[in-house]
Amino acid sequence: MSKEEYDIGMIGLGVMGRNLVLNMADHKFSVIGLDKDKDKVDALKKESGDHDVTAVQSLDEFISKLKEPRAVMMLVPAGDPVDSVINELVPVLEKGDLIIDGGNSHFTDTNLRLEQLGKKGIHFIGVGISGREKGARFGPSMMPGGSKELYAQVKPIFEAVAAKVEDDPCVTYLGPGSAGHYVKMVHNGIEYGLMQLISEAYDLMKKGMDMSNEELHEVFSKWNKGKLQSFLIEITADIFDKKDDRTESYLVDRILDSAHQKGTGKWTSQDAMELQAPVPTMDIAVSMRDMSAYKEERVAASHKLNGPFPSFEKDKQAFIDQLEDALYFAFIATYAQGLAQLKAASQAYSYHLKMNDIARIWRGGCIIRAALLEDIRVAFTEYPDLPNLLVSPNLINEITEKQSAIREVVKTGIDSGIPVPGLMVSLSYYDSYRSKQLPANLLQAQRDDFGAHTYERVDEKGTFHTEWK
Repeated sequence: MSKEEYDIGMIGLGVMGRNLVLNMADHKFSVIGLDKDKDKVDALKKESGDHDVTAVQSLDEFISKLKEPRAVMMLVPAGDPVDSVINELVPVLEKGDLIIDGGNSHFTDTNLRLEQLGKKGIHFIGVGISGREKGARFGPSMMPGGSKELYAQVKPIFEAVAAKVEDDPCVTYLGPGSAGHYVKMVHNGIEYGLMQLISEAYDLMKKGMDMSNEELHEVFSKWNKGKLQSFLIEITADIFDKKDDRTESYLVDRILDSAHQKGTGKWTSQDAMELQAPVPTMDIAVSMRDMSAYKEERVAASHKLNGPFPSFEKDKQAFIDQLEDALYFAFIATYAQGLAQLKAASQAYSYHLKMNDIARIWRGGCIIRAALLEDIRVAFTEYPDLPNLLVSPNLINEITEKQSAIREVVKTGIDSGIPVPGLMVSLSYYDSYRSKQLPANLLQAQRDDFGAHTYERVDEKGTFHTEWK
């Protein structure tokens, strides 16, 4: 082979990396893969068929067969593995070469890597990718940040492999620096929130109405044909239809109720607090995953702590309809929180994000894709300076109409002793945002009383302090 053979290189040939390579090859790009695991190298060679694809275990061979300036993409776990790969690449790359981090790196790590590699003349961009292995193979949503000029070098590849919605690729340049990884982080925070809301709806129907998995499958399948149409609702319907291959029961009933997390939801909440951008649905979703891990304590407490026994005396179909409206309301509130955080981050970190572009590339390929995102895209296209999705003229009537449903659903959860914290805080976010007066005046008085932290007045400019006793 000649020295300049392949358009792009891929380091990390796990499920995501291998499938993205094959996706690139489907679109007539030549790709060379690198992995220290011989089985993964052999697997890619076997799957690539007649495509212009190869894979190697040698870094030197990998580098020698890339077109110059080289474009090297990494799909390895976030954190130390990314730095380890970069440290191996730096000595063999040349000025002007490009490293692309396609993993779930924390945005602050991306900023640091940009600075360090820039000093060596090596380019770097961070790209958030959502869609798991199927998306990687057939079209993910891609969220690139960094230099706009550098993105232009890989734009043809990214636009070719990204998911398409009416021939519109679900990828676009988002902004400088770590903008891409930040948007992906918030995407995952929204994902946490939506999953928590769906699980609460399931709990209300399973515990409160004693619905079978067959019935739940039918409900979610129907919801997926209406206003709740989304990837997460779709897979939830499928989950309730899956039988366990070890027993005769449904698989969902054999899974331990202790959820895990990789940290991106927590990162979203943490930075939202730094920005003073409230995201209560995402916060509670992280907390409830933490709570689920206390399985033994919860089991013990269930024998000691009393509460209402789940009982249901309402019209079944009427409540299911209310629950659908409540979920739709809470979905809007969750997207609103995430996009509000992105607006705050855009200003704080000079990302220059466009909310309509973000909604557009989330419509396909990614985990939080939903029919609702087209309405969100339109809302921010028509009103780019919209402070919050809740006040969008396009959605405000639906939001206000659906509030009665979520209020009834939350009451039902409380009366039945079934926890619905995600639905509760989604409603509270709405009620707080629409409140002309919040009790923060009392908070300020308390702070001034015990700590002389001062306060502002409604009738006079300036800061004031009072000797309260």
